Amino acid sequence: MSVTLTERAARHVAGFIGKRGKGIGIRLGVKTSGCSGMAYKLEFVDETLADDIVFDSHGVKVVVDQKSLVYLDGTELDYVREGLNEGFRFDNPNAKNQCGCGESFNV
Repeated sequence: MSVTLTERAARHVAGFIGKRGKGIGIRLGVKTSGCSGMAYKLEFVDETLADDIVFDSHGVKVVVDQKSLVYLDGTELDYVREGLNEGFRFDNPNAKNQCGCGESFNV
């Protein structure tokens, strides 16, 4: 089981953590929401919890809780720029469908 960042995403996250001045990585999870049923959660992590699983990807810690890992196993998080837009893109092999914006999905 794993959740990874592309090198570009890892550089972006590391830069934000540096500007923030604290943090050990990012937390990736899921919540029931969005037009397709589930939505991604992404936030900075200052400390891990007892049920967290930690992956290291290009020097950045990716923290996932055990419940979310079932839906996120194999996911790669990239940071992309398309024209004037930029943001994270989730490549989740477990997602059967996703909404047009790419922020919610179902399995």
